[in-house]
Amino acid sequence: MSNYDFSGWATKNDLQCSDGRTIRKDAFKDNDGQIVPLVWNHQHNDSQNILGHALLENRPEGVYAYCKFNDTPTGKNAKMLVEHGDVTALSIYANQLKQKGGNVEHGVIREVSLVLAGANPGAFIDAILRHGEASDEEGVIYTGEDLILEHSDKDEKKVAKLLLAMIMSLVDNLDEEQRKNFFARFGHESIWGIESDLMKHSIDEIGSIKDEFNHPNTKSNKEGKMKNEKTVQDVVDSMTEEQKNVMYALIGQALEDKAVEHSNIENNGGEEEMKHNVFENDNNKQNNTLSHADMEMILKNAKRCGSLKEAVLAHADEHGDAIYDTYGIKPNAESEGISMLFPDYKNLNNVPEFIKRDTGWVAQVMGAVHHTPFSRIKSMFADIREDEARALGYMKGDLKKEEVFSLLKRTTDPQTIYKKQKLHRDDVIDITSFDVVAWIKAEMRMMLEEEIARAILIGDGRLADDDNKIQQQHIRSIANEDPLFAIHKDLVVAEGEERAKGFIKTCIRARKDYKGSGEPTLFLAEEMLVEMLLLEDKNGRVIYESEQALARALRVKNIVTVPVMEGAQNLAKDKNILGIVVNLKDYNVGADKGGAVAMFEDFDIDYNAQKYLIETRCSGALVKPFSAIVIEEKANA
Repeated sequence: MSNYDFSGWATKNDLQCSDGRTIRKDAFKDNDGQIVPLVWNHQHNDSQNILGHALLENRPEGVYAYCKFNDTPTGKNAKMLVEHGDVTALSIYANQLKQKGGNVEHGVIREVSLVLAGANPGAFIDAILRHGEASDEEGVIYTGEDLILEHSDKDEKKVAKLLLAMIMSLVDNLDEEQRKNFFARFGHESIWGIESDLMKHSIDEIGSIKDEFNHPNTKSNKEGKMKNEKTVQDVVDSMTEEQKNVMYALIGQALEDKAVEHSNIENNGGEEEMKHNVFENDNNKQNNTLSHADMEMILKNAKRCGSLKEAVLAHADEHGDAIYDTYGIKPNAESEGISMLFPDYKNLNNVPEFIKRDTGWVAQVMGAVHHTPFSRIKSMFADIREDEARALGYMKGDLKKEEVFSLLKRTTDPQTIYKKQKLHRDDVIDITSFDVVAWIKAEMRMMLEEEIARAILIGDGRLADDDNKIQQQHIRSIANEDPLFAIHKDLVVAEGEERAKGFIKTCIRARKDYKGSGEPTLFLAEEMLVEMLLLEDKNGRVIYESEQALARALRVKNIVTVPVMEGAQNLAKDKNILGIVVNLKDYNVGADKGGAVAMFEDFDIDYNAQKYLIETRCSGALVKPFSAIVIEEKANA
């Protein structure tokens, strides 16, 4: 594993994507030990985009990749981008993806790509997977994990330690007066800045670092090598220009301080000759400086204030306007004063995070419904519940009567559901910190699937005359279903009884009329679930210790909270929808070939805009009578 340029997570186990699907453990275990191409942004249609190769290692946490660049121009360029930190993330292209419900359980990694879509707002799969059934699809899976530059980081830390040790060794050879001059000229931050930026050690650790190297200038061997087998010249050659400038400035200033000392002794009271600071210009000499005592006080107060900036500003406020004469930095109409010198604010996340509702329930709905490869659905039933359909007793000599029953049918045809977005091409090019197109596509798919899941359970909530409404005759919401398919029960709360207790009793009583498949699931708002879990007996003890205990009492398999059910209404009946009990196997979602979820792109040359469209054309309806229970209450209750 030592001969590689960088490493990182190709994918992580138990990773829930933004569309609700989850990459399960050992989904890509067949790739353990395999070498696959390293590609730029999944553009594997051109050999020039192959940057090197990746050795895959299946781990308990996921698949880890050890990557090596080739010597091609594209490979060398990509290596520079990674070392510079311009590209920070990996993703994989995989096919033979097998999915059960919301879980991706198997796949084969064909290539690993360097991508700009690092730190996505949650991982996502940029692919079309059929929910609820095993599929053989391909997809691009993003994880958002940062790369690891093992060798570069170690080398940089070594150089930083050696540089700091050399400077500290130099300072150790100065006497007390020289040290005062040294820190008065430079302040502690000249050394601390090197330590802070390159080594990430605390100030208290400087002594241990110095001891570790034990003055490397005195530990060289006959060949001039230090104990890490690097000469001083090797160390200097490996420094950046900024590091070299700082080192030369500090060493030069220390030598000047020694020269000043000798000059003072020789003059013996005569005119003192002071060398100028290497950071000062002869024509612009600054007399007003921040004293060493002030800096010590500010550094001491930094911990109390929370930051160096706040400590400096507090020091300025304490001393009033007079402090600006000392600092030489006074706020005015055009300037914010000393605050202009502090670093700019940095994003915690390169990619904006979505402020959204919990969408975990969406995958449970989309993964549980039954799918058919056709969208026009006809349901036919014979109603034999009436007395006319009963078997009859026969008396000799009487006329035998024919059985009479009703034949019922219902048809459901599809409707197109879509989401459209537009980005100006200039914006796509200018946004280089992350892949804004992939980010937009992830949001579009996430919101499309949420809308379909909402329409299945409670309808889209739009008025009947709204041009954007998902019509009931196409996606038949369970909450608004015909009484033949959904049992509608009004909430009954006895006088003096808690509302949650009334909900439990109503749900249990309605359960006897349920004719759906197997054990159903209860979908409801979080508020009602909390009310039921807080129910206490006469002794003040909680009745239901967990959701599982409550589910058993309600005779349902599990309980799923749905944020969009908060305040949901059946507008036609003017009733609030409190809960839905259903096994979604009895709900059919049909889509013809070509009608599944698809993403389209188009470029508008007139307005220089890239347009994106995601849509599906499908139908949905319960296909089994009395297969759902809808608990409601009057809207004004």
